[in-house]
Amino acid sequence: MTKAEGGGGALDGIRVVEMGQLIAGPFCGQLLGDMGAEIVKLEPPVTGDQMRNWGQGDKPSWWRVIARNKYSVAVDLRVEEGQQLARDLIAKADILIENFRPGTLEKWNLDPAELRQANPGLIVVRVSGYGQTGPYSARAGFGGIGEAMGGWRGIVGYADRPPARMGVSIGDTLAATYGCMGALAALHHRSQTGEGQIVDSALYEAVLQVMESTVSDYSASGTKRQRTGSTLPGIAPSNVYPCKDGEYLIGANQDGVFARLAAAMGRPELANDERYATHRARGARQDELDALIGDWTATLTIAELEARMVAAGVPAGRVFDAEDMLADPHFAAREALVTVPDAEWGEVRMQGVFPKLSATPGSIRRPAPLGVGQDTDDVLKRWLDREA
Repeated sequence: MTKAEGGGGALDGIRVVEMGQLIAGPFCGQLLGDMGAEIVKLEPPVTGDQMRNWGQGDKPSWWRVIARNKYSVAVDLRVEEGQQLARDLIAKADILIENFRPGTLEKWNLDPAELRQANPGLIVVRVSGYGQTGPYSARAGFGGIGEAMGGWRGIVGYADRPPARMGVSIGDTLAATYGCMGALAALHHRSQTGEGQIVDSALYEAVLQVMESTVSDYSASGTKRQRTGSTLPGIAPSNVYPCKDGEYLIGANQDGVFARLAAAMGRPELANDERYATHRARGARQDELDALIGDWTATLTIAELEARMVAAGVPAGRVFDAEDMLADPHFAAREALVTVPDAEWGEVRMQGVFPKLSATPGSIRRPAPLGVGQDTDDVLKRWLDREA
């Protein structure tokens, strides 16, 4: 039997069937694919995954990122023939990813319990809005809903305005990342026992997991976090400050770091001033301190301020956009951005593979499939030894 395109990676030799659409399931597949797994994406015939049309600008390119390292197989999961083909492929897989509403797989005669009877080592990653159990499990749930329920949306923005959203679909990608992490843990368990399992990743729970002490603070003292704009209450100085030609972020909320910032400002006495000498004191005078620092940064260009912060060892940095990233030497040195060949556009620039592993680094071995089902013949021959 022939093998998929190589390139190593920690998951080289692991086979994944991806059945999800839009973001959460496919991003989980992207992560596993970046680490070396072979990803066979089952797409609806003709239309394919809606992500093919998502993105901004004249050339929406999100598909090029989220579908890299994947093979496209056209399958209609709503008909018996397509369901049987899916079962045949899943029987040869190590991992199945799906992000349909709970109950959908079962409706399509693809109950994970039955799939695992045929393939006991199968790991099924199920990403959904509310999880596979509980009173809300049957509800439709997109990333934004999970962000709201998990507490993220309620604390983003300014107190005098409605909750804001982050500029990316963080709820979806968090749930996908936890799904990927669960799959890796399940692979380790399988290596010891031979048994697969179900990984249940809910959007709202993935968001809840990164909400720090939000619930604990309320449980312990009745304190509810509020929307506070660009600052965290009591954490100062840590903000974006004005320069002559833009904005610059400084994080100097630790005592020693604040002393270095004060020296760089030409105001070393501030580090010993009782109003600013301690973490609590600075937090109590957060607005006052931000105004003081902002008055100073406004006299400098971004380049001048950055030079001073680097020399002083103060954590600080520019607020990057895509153009800045493409021009930055650090991004280039670490290959944080890579160039991927594209049959339609020639090439596409995109983020690289993270995290970086020293012995088994991940890679982008093949560009996203442009045609729906373009790899059907190849996959069926290699996986099932039969023609399409």
